Amino acid sequence: MNPASAPGTITPVSIHADRGAGRLEIGWADGHATVYDTTALRWLCPCAYCRGEAGMPGWLDSAPTLTEEQTRLVDVALVGGYAIAPTWGDGHHTGYYTYALLRDRCPCPECSERRSGRQPTPGRSHEEHA
Repeated sequence: MNPASAPGTITPVSIHADRGAGRLEIGWADGHATVYDTTALRWLCPCAYCRGEAGMPGWLDSAPTLTEEQTRLVDVALVGGYAIAPTWGDGHHTGYYTYALLRDRCPCPECSERRSGRQPTPGRSHEEHA
């Protein structure tokens, strides 16, 4: 079973937007920690404008060069008990990033290896790269 799919594990216990460092830190109920830099987080935007809809590609599909304002995290709002909604320096604020999406796309080496189908490197704990 995927650790992120176990009951209760896609619930964050802490969310910290470190605007100065340009990252979003999430602590999960199962003890896992996820850190997104703001550029990676902006590329992950799930909104219809960025991802497309009705068979039409989204803006991010055009492989734009993101500006500093487009990756500057201004605010993060909670959306119910299931998502966050970042506001970016360019005013973009329509992406609801579900907790399931944020956990599934965790960029840490352990999760990246899991997604690629490789076995995690023995002896490496998540705390070593959080």
